[in-house]
Amino acid sequence: MLLRQLEYLVALARERHFARAAEACHVSQPSLSAAISKLERELGVPIVSRGRRFESLTPEGERVLLWAHRMLADRDALRQDLSRMRESLSGVLRIGAIPTALPVAPLLTAPFCERYPHVRVTLESLSSVEITHGLEEFELDIAMTYVDSSVCAMPLYEERYVLLTPADEEIASRLVARWADVAALPLCLLTTKMRNRRILDSVFADAGVQPVPVIEADTVATLWAHVATRKWSSVIAHAWLQMFGTPEGMRVVRIEDPQRVPQIGLVVGEQASMLARAMLGLTRGLDVRGELDRLLHKHLDRRDL
Repeated sequence: MLLRQLEYLVALARERHFARAAEACHVSQPSLSAAISKLERELGVPIVSRGRRFESLTPEGERVLLWAHRMLADRDALRQDLSRMRESLSGVLRIGAIPTALPVAPLLTAPFCERYPHVRVTLESLSSVEITHGLEEFELDIAMTYVDSSVCAMPLYEERYVLLTPADEEIASRLVARWADVAALPLCLLTTKMRNRRILDSVFADAGVQPVPVIEADTVATLWAHVATRKWSSVIAHAWLQMFGTPEGMRVVRIEDPQRVPQIGLVVGEQASMLARAMLGLTRGLDVRGELDRLLHKHLDRRDL
């Protein structure tokens, strides 16, 4: 038995006409009639007295109608109760995020805090290994990290790589840079302890080159501070533009698409907390990928992606 069938029955009893009941329920008359007939078969009793048109409900139908009103009222009460629970959610949502995804966090936490004003949020910068441990030990509710097929995840966006280079470099005038040419620049990159750097090294390797950075840093902020001196170039994830923008005197240049594109997503443990489920539910209505793509277009000053 489906609640939708009970809604059809209530509408039919109210309208006392199959066509008007179907119109009220925004379905075709055959669909409504078929649903009522299926309900009769499932309950094993006649519900509607039929002639050439609707005549009345049978005594059994009147009893089913009574229960239908109760069940639909309980359904509505349940929705209202859950809505109140959502509105009154409180506690601390513990989020772990890989450093390269941190700039994107406000796109999620800002609407979340607006939607759930009684919830506090803590955000930790953690490695992928630390995130896995935190979820397994219930020290984290949810995480922003590279998506692994072995965990439950909600994809957010694909990490796209662009070149951040001084405006007076020849490569700054190109529409698309080659990985081999990027590797030849004086680079400032994250350290090999960072998964982002290991992914970049594999992308360079696919292009048949190996970068030898002049500067290596273990935080995005430190990397950005060095690049802002306009002495070095860097390969950055486009999401970083969300926080740091383009330093004065630098240009953002698209790099040829790599063979493999890593994906960032929301990850939860096997038993997601109510707060984690609330974040997942809210995120389904957000367009993080679109926001970041529009941001990249803005910094490229082009619409050719």
